[in-house]
Amino acid sequence: MRSSSCGIQDTSLIISHWYGSMENFTPLQSLLLDGHGGARELSTDQLGEQMPGQVLWLHLDYTDPASIAWLRKHSGIDKVFIEALLAEDPRPRSLVEGDALLVVLRGINMNTGADPEDMVSLRMWVEADRILTFRHRRLLSIQEVASQLLAGNGPVSSGDLLHEIVDRMLTKIGEVVGGVEENADELEELVLTGENREIRTRLSGLRRQSIALRRFIAPQRETISRLYAERVTWLNDESRARLREAADRITRYIEDLDSARDHAAVTYEELSDRLAEQMNRTMYTLSVVAAIFLPLSLLTGLLGINVGGIPGTQSPVAFAIVTVVLVALGVLEWLWFKRQSML
Repeated sequence: MRSSSCGIQDTSLIISHWYGSMENFTPLQSLLLDGHGGARELSTDQLGEQMPGQVLWLHLDYTDPASIAWLRKHSGIDKVFIEALLAEDPRPRSLVEGDALLVVLRGINMNTGADPEDMVSLRMWVEADRILTFRHRRLLSIQEVASQLLAGNGPVSSGDLLHEIVDRMLTKIGEVVGGVEENADELEELVLTGENREIRTRLSGLRRQSIALRRFIAPQRETISRLYAERVTWLNDESRARLREAADRITRYIEDLDSARDHAAVTYEELSDRLAEQMNRTMYTLSVVAAIFLPLSLLTGLLGINVGGIPGTQSPVAFAIVTVVLVALGVLEWLWFKRQSML
């Protein structure tokens, strides 16, 4: 870790040291901020052009062996924090070391064929004049901030860049959370109208998605809340205020997820009640039908036994009489059930 108290000459020597050690690998992205909202992309052999007071943003793949080797040997970051940056599945958190910040966040997975709740880990090491970001899977928020800088309307300092990355990630989270809420409302309407037979499966999927998203988003509330209170010199009052607003946003997203999850649970219970009521009505109807036909079946069975003495066997009108009697009996039973308010 480089001391923030280094003079300009010492800082230049440190910059030359760790830039000069980057000959064996190429970062995913190297941007030198101009301090006015713009940036220019640097090749590996141009990295030494950074002057004291300027901010360099290096974007790296934490699974790349060359990046790992440079980080361990030449980055100047303490070993404990390097291990945190390279951890397999870190939880969102922030740590302070001198005048530097280690930040771990999770962003929405917008890659093709991926589930949004399978969130992408972003690790950041932020100093006054250097920002290192690490990822393995592509993160759209990083690309958007880089495009914004190259277009000349991006952040001007380390604090602004940190907030802009956080803000872009929260925007993507907000879009997904909004979609979850819309799905919950749609499924409730389908339950009320009874227009979809796959509602139970969709409700279960919605609840699983809400739980999975909350698992990674909830810890970020504490992480972002701590960011604006950290004692680092390069975070000005404006950046702290914007980070505080970001903390309020993610709190609102968590509340929305909780609301959508509870909404889905209530809708699921309502669906189960409706299905149970429908099943009860069906069983009740079958029971009434069985009760009506039970005496009729008894009579037809009695008259159908193959023994002597059955009345009417020699009469040509006996069948018609029995049929009329059975129909009349069935009608009387139906009227009795209806009078008893059972139909």
